[in-house]
Amino acid sequence: MEEFENDNEELEEGVLYEHFKFTVDVGQSSLRIDKFLSNRMENASRSRLQAAADAGNILVDGKSVRSNYKVKPNQEIVIVMDYPRRELKIIAEDIPLNIVYEDDDLMVINKPPGLVVHPGHGNYSGTLVNALAWYFKDLPLFNSQDPRPGLVHRIDKDTSGLMVVAKTEQAKNKLALQFFEKTTERRYQALVWGSVKEDEGTVTGNVGRSLKNRQVFTVFPDGDYGKHAVTHYKVLRRIGYVTLVECRLETGRTHQIRVHMKHINHTLFNDSNYGGDQILRGTTFSKYKQFVQNCFTILPRQALHAKTLGFTHPTTGEKMLFNSELPEDMATAIEKWENYIATRNE
Repeated sequence: MEEFENDNEELEEGVLYEHFKFTVDVGQSSLRIDKFLSNRMENASRSRLQAAADAGNILVDGKSVRSNYKVKPNQEIVIVMDYPRRELKIIAEDIPLNIVYEDDDLMVINKPPGLVVHPGHGNYSGTLVNALAWYFKDLPLFNSQDPRPGLVHRIDKDTSGLMVVAKTEQAKNKLALQFFEKTTERRYQALVWGSVKEDEGTVTGNVGRSLKNRQVFTVFPDGDYGKHAVTHYKVLRRIGYVTLVECRLETGRTHQIRVHMKHINHTLFNDSNYGGDQILRGTTFSKYKQFVQNCFTILPRQALHAKTLGFTHPTTGEKMLFNSELPEDMATAIEKWENYIATRNE
């Protein structure tokens, strides 16, 4: 019997694609792979399959094939495709973008905190997608019904930092495959509660929606629920009751860093979803409490910034690596913590 797996991903810290995996039945006769797939997948037109094949996103036993490849029994087929178009017109809005790099195929932007990546419930305008629709409106390949023009991954509304955006369908498909195959480099900086004991470490644990509160995610260490997630962390600075850490994503699950750091008892500073907007470390002195509240006011979001982004250019094959400075709110809060601890020690 033919085996089929659909691992659709739509993750705030991950990629935006559909991932399918098939094992060809032992009785399957020789058949073009595009016809084989179109017979087994919804919304898989021959044009979508052709685009996926052209981008190298149809793999047979780990090797990319063309759309006219003939399938054989027992082969494993993996395909990564952009989501199908929806009957949703995106309103183009002239929202400024902080573009740190751009060429004919892609651009890298530095997203400010507070900017929602794409429209959803309660956020139908003022998003990054609305801004991209305006910026891309004169491109020949722009489709106003594409709900995610150029997007191959996203980050939380209140997380700042680097994102890559594709300007062509081929670039979009090839970048999506890199995120799926985990060949991109993504490093974040986070300010967390408490003094992290180990200089370096790894958090491994399935991440999925909480069974008690569907608005948040949690770690399922036994792997009985959620999806496999791995976060590597390294201490950059210990600042008294908080620590500045670098987190490297091996996977890209929703809220992954926020959930993993809470799991090891180092919740992100001022992360309201996970209790970081409470005083989790420190003293009972009123002066200290007021200081923390002042820091919350300066940094009114979780202290998380996507600082480094690396990938292979979809056309030239060149290795691309980008770094960004910490945004003002996060940098100021860290400076205040350093001054507070220095004064306290004196």
